[in-house]
Amino acid sequence: MTGNREQLLALRQATVSFQGFVAVDRLDFSVAAGELRCLIGPNGAGKSTTLDLICGKSRITSGEIIFRGEPIHTYREFRMARTGIGRKFQVPSVFRELTVMENLEIGCSREPGVWHNLFRFSGGADTERLERLALLVGLQDELSTQAAHLSHGQTQWLEIALILAQDPALILMDEPTAGMTAHETNMTAELFNRLRGQHTLIVVEHDMGFVRDIAETISVMHQGRLLAQGTADEISEDPGVREAYLGSGGIGHA
Repeated sequence: MTGNREQLLALRQATVSFQGFVAVDRLDFSVAAGELRCLIGPNGAGKSTTLDLICGKSRITSGEIIFRGEPIHTYREFRMARTGIGRKFQVPSVFRELTVMENLEIGCSREPGVWHNLFRFSGGADTERLERLALLVGLQDELSTQAAHLSHGQTQWLEIALILAQDPALILMDEPTAGMTAHETNMTAELFNRLRGQHTLIVVEHDMGFVRDIAETISVMHQGRLLAQGTADEISEDPGVREAYLGSGGIGHA
């Protein structure tokens, strides 16, 4: 929890094991509403598995997950999404054969079915909202571009827009800058800083330069547990964190 802001999410003694391997080990982790939290750690630390638990892709073996004051760890994945949790995976998932505008039209609807959504928009306020979304993620000049023709970074931004279209309270981002150019990474940092406060974000990321640009608080995982938590400077000076990263290139390349 940060300052006087209300706690939005809490994992309490969350544990998950896969055929005897403990991927997340009695993890206590909480995030305040409107916070932008970065989750880092060496490979195999349990970061992506933690995101899987929060969105329901994986189930905890023991412990609990509290979201907006309610236990949600027994919910199925689709029900977790409906409580207000959005997830962006490492590999973008967009409709490549459709234009940016058509993708956004689908993203703005909670109704299932691609073709149903393509014919439900009648312009006006709907179009204005889509254009604002495109402007937010830097795709205002690509509305008529087929998604298959976007750059890697633009494809990532389109998927972020699709998540934002559902207006989730909590957005989970798994390595959003992977494969991006330096310019695209900088643009993504600017986008995330604009989203701060409007949404709550948990970002798993290996690029420590990017983490420093966006993070209020950094949580470090190691061997499925929370190892340290603090500002970028506090984390980089933590002897336990330094030791955990030995052999993986140092924390500067985490």
